[in-house]
Amino acid sequence: MNSIKIIGTGMYLPEKEIKNKYFSDRFNIDDSWIYQRTGIKQRYWAEDETILDLAIKAVENLKSKTKFELDRIGLIIVALTNTENAMPGISFEIQKKFDISNCMCIDILAGCSGYINAIDIAKKYIDTDDVEYALVIGVEKLSKYINKNDINTAILLGDGAGATLIGKSENKKYSKNIESIGQQGEILTCKENSKIYMDGKNIYKFGTARVAENINQLLKKEEIDISEIKYIIPHQSNIRILKSMAERIGATTEQMYINICNIGNTFNASIPIALNDVLDKNLLKENDKIILVGYGGGLNLGSILIEI
Repeated sequence: MNSIKIIGTGMYLPEKEIKNKYFSDRFNIDDSWIYQRTGIKQRYWAEDETILDLAIKAVENLKSKTKFELDRIGLIIVALTNTENAMPGISFEIQKKFDISNCMCIDILAGCSGYINAIDIAKKYIDTDDVEYALVIGVEKLSKYINKNDINTAILLGDGAGATLIGKSENKKYSKNIESIGQQGEILTCKENSKIYMDGKNIYKFGTARVAENINQLLKKEEIDISEIKYIIPHQSNIRILKSMAERIGATTEQMYINICNIGNTFNASIPIALNDVLDKNLLKENDKIILVGYGGGLNLGSILIEI
């Protein structure tokens, strides 16, 4: 069975730290109310940095830790929800910045779960030996598209970038369950010249029941019990959604990796940033199984099972 191996990860968060007090002053609410409602204490907003700057710094962080020669990369995929320029795409700018030759570049707009799609697309190119190594980046500058007067979105969203370098691995388990539900896309939108809109009630339903069902389908297909999973690394959307999801799939508190408290919801950047945390803390050993879980705008959702 062909799978992927994670060769290295990197991340970057902007310097400007936005604590809950910023919103308690703005909306005349208590700091603790925000934390209890979202699980977030702080998030980061980029000021002078562009979305490309965030992506570059995440790759630089990856490079500093792995010492990998980036010119060996044959595919760059960037998952994002918004960008300053229609073209060239961020992936092409990354290729240019790091002088990577003989490389395919793709930007994908697949909602908050685009990083999951990007990993699976990269895996398919690796399987066919079209490329040996792929760089997958999730990056967002959501602060540009937040209505600062909308308490439902402003308290949640932050900026950041995560980068993951992958290659081929054999005799390891890899499985995925990726779905799209365009018929319900109106519950999370960001249209031209407008701000991010969230239908909180329906997003909660989607992020709990439908996503839990997706994970359970994946486990059933592979005949794996949830107890065999070392970590579930989900899109960091909202602490209440994550706790409900864990309960519905029978996961323990220890299995669900959550870092939303200090980072906030960074859409496509959230899974690669959380994965970077797990690896930097040496929380995984060989043959451990993890599940990456994405869900959000589109609507788009998916889970990927990887054996380390």
